[in-house]
Amino acid sequence: MAAVTTTMETGDTQSPATVRVWDPLVRIFHWSLVGLFSFAFLTGDEWQVPHETAGYIIAGLIAFRVLWGLVGSRHARFSSFIYGPSTVAGFVADTVRLKAHRYLGHNPAGGLMVLGLLLANSVISLSGWMMTTDAYWGVKWVGELHEGAAFAALGLVALHIGGVVLASFEHGENLVCAMFTGKKRAAGPDDIA
Repeated sequence: MAAVTTTMETGDTQSPATVRVWDPLVRIFHWSLVGLFSFAFLTGDEWQVPHETAGYIIAGLIAFRVLWGLVGSRHARFSSFIYGPSTVAGFVADTVRLKAHRYLGHNPAGGLMVLGLLLANSVISLSGWMMTTDAYWGVKWVGELHEGAAFAALGLVALHIGGVVLASFEHGENLVCAMFTGKKRAAGPDDIA
């Protein structure tokens, strides 16, 4: 879908109007989590102290994001992107047919992905911390939970990237760029703001 341009009275064309959607704290959280998760996943047991440090920072990021999801900017709040199962299912079905509505903030599948990634990273962080305690050090199920949650998160990341690529194609906008700049094309008449 090509970007629509507007013509001013003088005949000059300008870029389509954009609006700020993702505040700086959401963007810093997102890209910090990307980098730290990647680092922690790749280091695993090979580089213990930096791996654990990344895990503690991730736990702090998650705590921040939960708080920001309650009191943050409009599109950062959970209330703006948490939808019921039927809405998510309907959105996914529309997406498969490339007929999904464009959302200015997170779409219903994206909102579910935010929750899934927060939950998976919380389990990874908690089980990782448990592995450092006397009570759970060397306990097999804790290590298996930690590793299983890390691979589950990796699967969610793959789905997330696929969803971003599909939505970018479907709606003719670069969502990766939007997560860097914070700006998206303004909502049109068929979009959900």
